[in-house]
Amino acid sequence: MDLIKFIDVSYTMTSGAPILSDINLTISKGKITTIIGPNGAGKTTLLKLMLGLAKPSSGKIHHLAKVRVGYVPQKLKLNPLLPVTVERFLQLASPLGNKILAEKINRVLHDVGACHLKQRWMRELSGGETQRILLVRALMQDPDLLVLDEPAQGVDIMGQADLYQLIARLRDQIGCGIVLVSHDLHLVMAASDNVICLNQHVCCSGSPSDVQSHPSYAQLFGTRAEAASLAIYTHHHTHHHDIPCTQGHDHD
Repeated sequence: MDLIKFIDVSYTMTSGAPILSDINLTISKGKITTIIGPNGAGKTTLLKLMLGLAKPSSGKIHHLAKVRVGYVPQKLKLNPLLPVTVERFLQLASPLGNKILAEKINRVLHDVGACHLKQRWMRELSGGETQRILLVRALMQDPDLLVLDEPAQGVDIMGQADLYQLIARLRDQIGCGIVLVSHDLHLVMAASDNVICLNQHVCCSGSPSDVQSHPSYAQLFGTRAEAASLAIYTHHHTHHHDIPCTQGHDHD
């Protein structure tokens, strides 16, 4: 099922500077689509168009009716003095009643292996822990489409591998479409069904192996693209997914 379809979409700034030109792409349910490209490639603008935060200068964007979108930003800016726990942060993201909301928070925290973070202060979380909580917040919208903008910023290399494995598992579990936007190469590529290489236009697209062997990909990213290893995804981790959250206080 197609969730979003771009047909000959271009975007030009009011100054006349072209940002994107002739973009054709399809985001499908149940698939992980990764959009990669160097700084200045137009990835942020493409996201804004996808989320309806900007309108194309030309072309058409078709959205599936009533599509629900969960969005995970690059980073979270919170006042470090703000006394907000993870649980309270998640409560503020939903209009549900207390009992239903508590059950949902517990369920989604469990799904991402983050029950142990429930009573932690948001300001004390590491980069990887914060990204997991932002992911929980997005999943609480029961999204048809999950959009993650540079989700691994501030996360160490093994944490990145865990995060992308988690995203792939959630796709299988929920069946939503997922869009990953990044300039990271090998880690995101390994988690993708479809890759779109962007540099103000679509340079190439297809499966990860197709894109990695395309001359445009090598031209943009050079030898480090060819050397990228996907083996990091073969390892296994224990995230305590079998331990349910409780509505009481969890212990670290």
